[in-house]
Amino acid sequence: MSADQGNDTDNGAEQRLFREAMRNVKAGAAAPAPPRNPKPRPRARFRRLDDAAVLAESLQPRPGDHYLETGEEVSFRRQGVQESVLRKLRTGQYRLDAEIDLHGLTAAEAKQALREFLQAMQHEQARCVRVIHGKGHRSGHNGPVLKSAVQVVLQKIDAVVAFASARPVDGGTGAMYVLLKY
Repeated sequence: MSADQGNDTDNGAEQRLFREAMRNVKAGAAAPAPPRNPKPRPRARFRRLDDAAVLAESLQPRPGDHYLETGEEVSFRRQGVQESVLRKLRTGQYRLDAEIDLHGLTAAEAKQALREFLQAMQHEQARCVRVIHGKGHRSGHNGPVLKSAVQVVLQKIDAVVAFASARPVDGGTGAMYVLLKY
């Protein structure tokens, strides 16, 4: 018998022994795959940027409107309104037809009350009114809340021609004169 024949019988015997030993062995379940890191949630980057741009734009005066805020005093005039009209308003040279006092209201309540007041004043054909909003001493570090809310409302109402902080005798920076269209 040659050396090659001996190897063949040894291999055949080994294979039989292996099959015999493995006859009752069953395949096990596959090992679970390692957990994947979850994908990050998509972020609406452009929507947030758009929302921020809309907010910033809404707080800016409309093109052509002249708006000046120096310290605590404020003034505003629509495009086409002469500077002399705003000067007369600041110095209290227009007769006051009515006034509204917004002290003690929340910003939302004050905005609603102001809109209703101005609508009624237009109906009565009032020319100049005083809006008392207070100086905001109790508003904390956020500054005068009602004063800011009043300015936003006044700028959005087309019937408002101009507004300016009142003279000290009429409330100073805690009130505004508002000039309405005839």
